[in-house]
Amino acid sequence: MSEPSLSVSTARYLKGEFHPPGDKSITHRALIFASIARGKSVVRGLQKGKDCLATLSALKMMGIEMKEEEDGLVVYGQGLKGLKEPANILDCGNSGTTMRLLAGLLTGQKFYSVLSGDRYLRKRPMQRVVEPLRRMGARVFGRKNGEFPPLTILGGGLKAMDHSSPIPSAQVKTCLLLAGLYAKGRTSVTEPYRSRDHTERMLKFLGAKIEVNDLRVSVEGNDSFSGANIWVPGDLSAASFFMGGAAILKGSKLKILGVGLNPTRRGFIDVLLQMGADIEILNLKKVCEEEVGDIEVRGSNLRGAVVQGEAIPRLIDEIPILAVVACFAKGETVIRHARELRVKETDRIRAIKIELTKMGAQIEEKEDGMVIKGVGKLEGAECRSHGDHRMAMALAIAGLCGRGKTQVLDSGCIATSFP
Repeated sequence: MSEPSLSVSTARYLKGEFHPPGDKSITHRALIFASIARGKSVVRGLQKGKDCLATLSALKMMGIEMKEEEDGLVVYGQGLKGLKEPANILDCGNSGTTMRLLAGLLTGQKFYSVLSGDRYLRKRPMQRVVEPLRRMGARVFGRKNGEFPPLTILGGGLKAMDHSSPIPSAQVKTCLLLAGLYAKGRTSVTEPYRSRDHTERMLKFLGAKIEVNDLRVSVEGNDSFSGANIWVPGDLSAASFFMGGAAILKGSKLKILGVGLNPTRRGFIDVLLQMGADIEILNLKKVCEEEVGDIEVRGSNLRGAVVQGEAIPRLIDEIPILAVVACFAKGETVIRHARELRVKETDRIRAIKIELTKMGAQIEEKEDGMVIKGVGKLEGAECRSHGDHRMAMALAIAGLCGRGKTQVLDSGCIATSFP
């Protein structure tokens, strides 16, 4: 059976308005926290990409009842100790978020479980969560001493811990905070820079005892909380592809409605503004502790920028589309301190270099980033997604903004986050 491919032709401009899919990061957390809350929650705006459906399926396998109703997904939470031992392996598909977050949750359960995934996920590093979980007393086993999935977990017996993370990672932070809910005492996680803080905001919204002190986040063990109505805003990462395309193409006027605008996720907007993009934020409000609003983008003349340090965790998922935008900007764009890209669904630094070079881009690959020379145009080409949904979407936008026809091979992975 042949792999799906996407054919893209040149667009003159992008005009109109649309609602992007629900936020993937928030959907994962809403499903997990609603499942271990006391009583019923209703989750509205749920994203139904393959990653989030993997989390939903795993929770159902642990006895959580969910029901689709007209006003959203009803989740019947069973409290912190209400999950049941799954009868089979929990399949995380392509979702690193599912695996890392559930690893933290499962170490607190007094039962046996196994987490696995597809061929891409089984190559992704898990030691960054396995090692600190083991220091909390967790019994977690995996290939190469826990470096790679599948992961086998014998839950229970956790002790609180004060962890200093060498990298800013919302997945690591959330994994350890979930485990901390089942540990005796206070568990704290400190990061070098602030990573996305959806977990902290959602736990606060649900009434959990969570303390945020600058870069340090702490939870209390055995702290129960109640279910609630949770609204998931539109996904800024999904919206970013169309924002990038609209910023490149002169004559564009695109409005993206109901997007999550959490400050820890707004790095791509900030960099586009730095590059001279014409962007306006409208109708800003706060819903379930999250900033939400509309984004209007018009085509404009762009210039290169330097992206590094604290900006990187705030736009790590948007770097593939940022690389496309940089090809059309005047001057050089330099991206540093982004070595995390090498352990995503694929090595995104290498993949960006390979695929955009096919289209005429001039990119110098660095160990922790890249230097992109603005060439002002791209040419259609046959490109590969490398099984990475964000690469596939970025290449599709490159095709829209380039000249001629672009074919993106193995594009079925787009359904991971953009159903």
